[in-house]
Amino acid sequence: MQHGTGAPLPPQVPVGHPAGPPPGPRAHVPGVPAHGPHPPVPPPPAHLPYPPPGTAPVAAPHGPAAGWSGGPATGHVVLPPPVVGTGAATIAVLLIGPAGAGKTTVARHWATRRPVPTAHISLDDVREWVCSGFADPQSGWNEHSEAQYRLARRTCGFAARNFLANGISCILDDAVFPDWPVVGLGGWKRHVGPGLLPVVLLPGLDIVLERNAERSGNRRLADEEVAAIHGRMAGWYGSGLPIIDNSSYDVETTARVLDDVLARAISGQPLG
Repeated sequence: MQHGTGAPLPPQVPVGHPAGPPPGPRAHVPGVPAHGPHPPVPPPPAHLPYPPPGTAPVAAPHGPAAGWSGGPATGHVVLPPPVVGTGAATIAVLLIGPAGAGKTTVARHWATRRPVPTAHISLDDVREWVCSGFADPQSGWNEHSEAQYRLARRTCGFAARNFLANGISCILDDAVFPDWPVVGLGGWKRHVGPGLLPVVLLPGLDIVLERNAERSGNRRLADEEVAAIHGRMAGWYGSGLPIIDNSSYDVETTARVLDDVLARAISGQPLG
């Protein structure tokens, strides 16, 4: 059919189909799969990194331009890389907590399970190097026991710096109070270095009392003293330091949560 004026109209093309004759069969090119140059996308891995209890899922970025990959707008959102632990990083960790929190046990377990050389430096072990003239705090806190604690902390700090200088990570444990900024956390950072990563291990008071009752020797404290120490440790809430309540965790779980918290601190991701 022709109109009164102009050339005949081209044949109509259905919506969604290109104009022109349909393409013929695709010629096979050696080295290229028959279904096209791009192989099928492999399925996602079956195992995902361990998320500690209470960790909120990572939210996608907001805004029209945030998170978009280059090229055409396909709806693909770029998410932060998953946290898979501290891996091979050389780090120094200070595990803080009251007596009975499990600091020494967790610190040794975490250091043992790391894939790279890692040392556990126990403050109590170093303090007990003093045999003759040992000032036992259970006999009363005095200038001698305070001096020996201060000496042990400095010795542990020197050991940590030496390990780090030789490429060996380390974890220290101490009952550091938040109201001791100079002697406590500040002193540890002076001894070890500003890159020291502090984490607080703070289970409930009933758990701390129960674990302390299982101790023996000069490491077992009176219930009143344990309760007082635990109460002072509560001052770490609101300090900005990561706090792990391991009241319902075993040693293995606590060590995994600790590793996740440290990995987030290293990568700059939120800790909660």
